Amino acid sequence: MADDRDREGTEIAVAEFHKKIKDAFEVFDHESNNTVDVREIGTIIRSLGCCPSEGELHDLIAEVEEEEPTGYIRFEKFLPVMTEVLLERRYRPIPEDTLHRAFEVLDPAKRGFLSKEELIKHMTGEGEPFSQEEMEEMLSAAIDPESNSIHYKDYITMMVIDEN
Repeated sequence: MADDRDREGTEIAVAEFHKKIKDAFEVFDHESNNTVDVREIGTIIRSLGCCPSEGELHDLIAEVEEEEPTGYIRFEKFLPVMTEVLLERRYRPIPEDTLHRAFEVLDPAKRGFLSKEELIKHMTGEGEPFSQEEMEEMLSAAIDPESNSIHYKDYITMMVIDEN
């Protein structure tokens, strides 16, 4: 009995994932021909609540791309791979408390905010540096125009994906 219920639960989950994946894919299938530009895959995956690193995203694209890369990803190849990712709960977002501790490392005075300049210095000068475009996107979402700083507690709340 329990095996049947587990199997049934998995089948329902798979059906729900298939619908979510199809809906997300279709947003970027501008030609309605079951393909999307390979550059949109990261956005699609993130819209499904997954947060892969650039390296993980690159590996995933390599898995779903044609033998001879065309610059497009076909839905038929994307669907089974993305379903498996969702079933295995891969690329889960970083928990809120971990993000908070990370910002506190950048804010040793524990002020609760970073200036725009501090944020730019940290995000473009260390680790896997942000590109100009990524930095502009983050600044537009994160910086309070009145104080010209990021109040990271508010930003983290905005960034975290609700699991429910």
